Amino acid sequence: TFVAFVAFLLCGPAPWAPYALMGVGVLAVVLAADRLLAGLPWPARVAGALFALSFLASTLLPLGSEWLLAAMLINHHDPVMTVAVATFGNTLGALTTWAIGMLGGPLLIRRVLRVDAAAEESAKRFYRRYGVWSLLFSWLPFIGDPLCLAGGIFRVGFGRFSLLVSTGKLARYAAVAYLTLEGMQMFRGW
Repeated sequence: TFVAFVAFLLCGPAPWAPYALMGVGVLAVVLAADRLLAGLPWPARVAGALFALSFLASTLLPLGSEWLLAAMLINHHDPVMTVAVATFGNTLGALTTWAIGMLGGPLLIRRVLRVDAAAEESAKRFYRRYGVWSLLFSWLPFIGDPLCLAGGIFRVGFGRFSLLVSTGKLARYAAVAYLTLEGMQMFRGW
């Protein structure tokens, strides 16, 4: 992270600099998680990786965690535990984005997270139209993370936010798990 910070200082506000910083930050989190989980058996390490990836995917980073959930199910990991770990990590990531919206202010939202006015306004319009229920769709690509940010900006309460977001994310991961397991059954005879 220090090297990326020095590169940012030397290169100035280049358009790619925030992405380089995020990439180095993601790599640092993954390496730290791997070191932290090194003494655990392999299934626990994979679950830790799923948790970390699900968490990061639910922040404003352009990542996906469904592929790892499907890979774990294909390798016969417990479906209930796998869905629970992914949902928990993804919900905590959404809570982080919510907290940034609630506490961060325009400087953090515009300069650090690089959320442009158009994406923020689109999420706000969607939120105004459907109200707090729009948070059930926080799992959607492109609009889900800004919806969580809008939830913080509009001061949605912690309990209501957590319940709606975790319900939507649980439904998404359960659907991915169901489709993966059904696909495995379908192709088992081939």
